Amino acid sequence: MTRLNKLALAALALSLAGAVRAAPCGDWPDWNVFKQRFLSDGGRVIDRSMENMQTTSEGQSYGLFFALVGNDREAFARILDWTRDNLAGGDLTVRLPAWQWGRHADGSWGVIDGNSASDADLWIAYSLIEAGRLWQEPRYAALGKLLGQRILREESAELPGLGPTLLPAPMGFHPEPTLWRLNPSYVPLQLVDRMGRALPASKWSRLAASSEALIVGSAPKGFAPDWAGYRAGKGFVPDTKTRAVGSFDAIRVYLWAGMLAPDHPARARLLGRLAPMADLVDRRGAPPVEVDTVGGHAGEAGPVGFSVALLPFLSALGRKNAVDEQLTRLAAKPLSERPRNYYEHVLSLFGLGWQQQRYAFNRYGEVRPRWESACPALPRS
Repeated sequence: MTRLNKLALAALALSLAGAVRAAPCGDWPDWNVFKQRFLSDGGRVIDRSMENMQTTSEGQSYGLFFALVGNDREAFARILDWTRDNLAGGDLTVRLPAWQWGRHADGSWGVIDGNSASDADLWIAYSLIEAGRLWQEPRYAALGKLLGQRILREESAELPGLGPTLLPAPMGFHPEPTLWRLNPSYVPLQLVDRMGRALPASKWSRLAASSEALIVGSAPKGFAPDWAGYRAGKGFVPDTKTRAVGSFDAIRVYLWAGMLAPDHPARARLLGRLAPMADLVDRRGAPPVEVDTVGGHAGEAGPVGFSVALLPFLSALGRKNAVDEQLTRLAAKPLSERPRNYYEHVLSLFGLGWQQQRYAFNRYGEVRPRWESACPALPRS
């Protein structure tokens, strides 16, 4: 590492350490910046990189999780209310939220695609259950459990040889009688495990097995794809629609795996299977923007957000030099230079938030924000 890189890394490390010391009770500067750039007063997370200024259920779900990690009850309530009123027809107890909302071609605003997205629904249900536990709000926990039951009914299916499996959405991902399209980034095992404990009499515990099988089975060369096929009698097959490429979706697979608790029973298996990505980053100094997961060929360097997303993964594998290089890359190309890029900022909140020890997941999938021990929240009066 050059002297310039070392100085940049030292400056970033000091900044991160200062942020940790200055915010013992939940104040999170990066979350505050995200709110200023992407969260409307009404609670809508806006993807400003898109021409139609869209909002997705994914963005709303991540906003809920970040608000919980930041001990930000007011933002959590606003995001939840907007999601209910605009994506779920005013009632999250009876329907899953539409995945896409934005400006139509005629200039009007509203739902663009009413299909739901199971990853967003899972994050919403999980964040509600954890908010109920951490903030002692039974209504949040109850709503999260209702959503969890609806996800099982509408967004899962019994796949031959695999068992109960989370589908990406209720419609559109079963193109042939014996073929399903799946997304390995949609099944963070922390969240699946937590849902199983919150709903012990349900199929969620069995979804943990199929989710682990999806992550491992869809990455035969150690690189996660954005999308994978599953064919009855054959198992996991490359997704022809996306040419089995791993890119903007797949980067989250490494992120979720890296954040698994050290004593999680699937951690060693997942990290071992996905280690070729860490080897690639070691050799090249940065993660690729895309990988041919069948041939193993990697493209040019990806955005800085990919580097930040890999921090937990590289740390879990003990790749300290690679971690340092990604932090140096972030210092050289700060996200403040791309204030409209919603997704990179999301990846940064996940990766840097974990790196700063603002939150962690335990063996059972519970999130443990730092504020929980520093300044436990009191129930609302």
